[in-house]
Amino acid sequence: MVKTKIQSVEPMVSDLVNNWLKDYGLDYKLEQEPLNSEIDKALNEYSSKSGGKGGNRPDVKLLLQDKHMDYWPILIEYKGYKNKLEKLNKDSQVDNRKVNNDPNYTNINSFAVNGAVHYANALLHYTSYTNVISVGITGYKNENGKIQTQIGVYFVSKDNFGIGQKLDDYTDLSFLKSNNFDDFVEKVRSLELTMDEAEKLKEQREKEIDASLTKLNNDIYQNEKGLGEDDRVYIVAASIIATLGVAGKVKPLNKEDLFSSTEEGNRDGDIIIRKVNSFLKEKNIPIAKKELIIRTLKNTVTTDNINNPINGESQLKRVFSKIVDDLGIYYKIGLNTDFTGKLFNEMYSWLRFSQDKLNDVVLTPSYVAKLLVKLARVDKDSYVWDFATGSAGLLVAAMNEMLNDAKEKSTSPDELYKKEAEIKANQLLGLEVLSSVYMLAVLNMIMMGDGSSNIINEDSLTQFNGKYGYGKTDEKFPATAFILNPPYSAEGNGMIFVKRALSMMNKGYAAIIIQGSAGSGKARDINKEILKSNRLLASIKMPVDLFVGKSSVQTYIYVFRVGEIHENDCLVQFIDFTNDGYTRSNRKKASNNLRDIDHAKEKYQEVVDLVKYGKGKLNYLSELDYYEGYIDVTKGDDWNQTAPIDLKPSLDDFKKSIGNYLAWEVSSMLTNQHVEDKSMGK
Repeated sequence: MVKTKIQSVEPMVSDLVNNWLKDYGLDYKLEQEPLNSEIDKALNEYSSKSGGKGGNRPDVKLLLQDKHMDYWPILIEYKGYKNKLEKLNKDSQVDNRKVNNDPNYTNINSFAVNGAVHYANALLHYTSYTNVISVGITGYKNENGKIQTQIGVYFVSKDNFGIGQKLDDYTDLSFLKSNNFDDFVEKVRSLELTMDEAEKLKEQREKEIDASLTKLNNDIYQNEKGLGEDDRVYIVAASIIATLGVAGKVKPLNKEDLFSSTEEGNRDGDIIIRKVNSFLKEKNIPIAKKELIIRTLKNTVTTDNINNPINGESQLKRVFSKIVDDLGIYYKIGLNTDFTGKLFNEMYSWLRFSQDKLNDVVLTPSYVAKLLVKLARVDKDSYVWDFATGSAGLLVAAMNEMLNDAKEKSTSPDELYKKEAEIKANQLLGLEVLSSVYMLAVLNMIMMGDGSSNIINEDSLTQFNGKYGYGKTDEKFPATAFILNPPYSAEGNGMIFVKRALSMMNKGYAAIIIQGSAGSGKARDINKEILKSNRLLASIKMPVDLFVGKSSVQTYIYVFRVGEIHENDCLVQFIDFTNDGYTRSNRKKASNNLRDIDHAKEKYQEVVDLVKYGKGKLNYLSELDYYEGYIDVTKGDDWNQTAPIDLKPSLDDFKKSIGNYLAWEVSSMLTNQHVEDKSMGK
């Protein structure tokens, strides 16, 4: 008996849905029609659904605009068989990746939603659009011969790491109609990953980012001669900014836009700088800051040696192409992590610093940054500053906390939109004196969309006056939260930064991570000054291998309440957090150098709760790890205390010792008796 092959009804599905779009009055483009050059190029550049190079052609493409004037690409893929709508994994996510993280082209090619999400990732990788709607539609004939459709609508965004989130169940596409679209966008904007979902996806993407950064830096280090560490940093920064683009306004720079020309003003470096300038201008970066960024980057990317073509291609174009291909997808979807902190650590991993210099450039791990932010009690209304901002990893963590708090407490999409803009423009301030590191901080916050407004290239100890660096330059920054990982070679192991910052604050909290000797004598005089107007709430001893591979100093976190005099009768919480639940290694080829082996995430939250609420929150940590005691405000060197050990024996200890002794005596007597009996032949 020959099995009848089911015929695809895709042409009928296509005809049906296209007629819907026509009735809605939408300007849609079919498979072979161009939408715009940016989107069309991205689809052509990205790997195809079957794994080849380029040639992605969604069945339908649209570009709609909401009331905020933001553009939304809509990509629609048709199939013509029942049960070919979507293929999900065990976590109910669109299953476009294999276990080894390679693309699952079988699923991408066979299922409507999987194909549409694949197209959306092409846009995230190669265009300025960071929010895309993917629609998969399949159909089949029912018993009456009528076409039945199944529709899957997914939001694919940098905020969900390009994985995609299902929006709702739909029976048609009328949510795209002009009078319905703004309500639809509000639903999209309110869509959030759960904390567990976000954490899992973030961990997955961070592993990919680490691997890609290592590959890129190794490639440049081995094959691109003549590029120093600062050159690499500036070229990467310029390349990333040039490829970000602004949806509908500034087209991202593509590899094809660089011609390796020797014509003055039209060399590859000149083209990159023009695109960076256009981007910064459209993002309303203050003129003085824009000029500083352009001047810094221009000094590297317009030099003759990297612009002169060899065999028709300049070194700059070659490196630019590697950056776009290796990192493009990650710096557009991994934006709630300290991307440039990872970049910095990777770029500088090839260098050999003296110990002091090494300590000065070690950046804070993201999970420690998050701990500092929570200890400083950052929320949506905080004004947060960092006096040695590095790559701005601490400010990235603070911004994430503020934005999440705003989403949680907001009841109006319009109010949330305004609050997010206010947070990024006016509620964060960072200072960094090293120009190459400053450029990474600016890049980090630009990629966050744009919290770079008040990242300032100044010495916080001698140049900064406490006011906004840009925009409200005549106004004092009203700081309510201070977070810091200072250069340990500075005075008092860096406590001089704490004294300076807290002297400019009237209220709020501060959380700093610093070399332990700062609290045991190295910063004695500075500490005494700090306590005259700030209360030490907690001293937390961190794992000695926290910065494994970068530095081996013992660090502590000190938490302060600002604007309150510390008196000798004020209780201080001393927490031994050396067993934080993580194991760390520094193996170059390891897939994961940080492993949670003992409730690490829960322990980090417990430390926050202990500092905020007290001993009643002890759970994973033991009684020996937590101690409430006192410091002497006249000393300044007694901040690193541990729980006292009671050496006086108790009655129970005495009874136990006597019991153990008697048991030993009886055992000895029996053993000796057995030996005597044997010797007497018994």
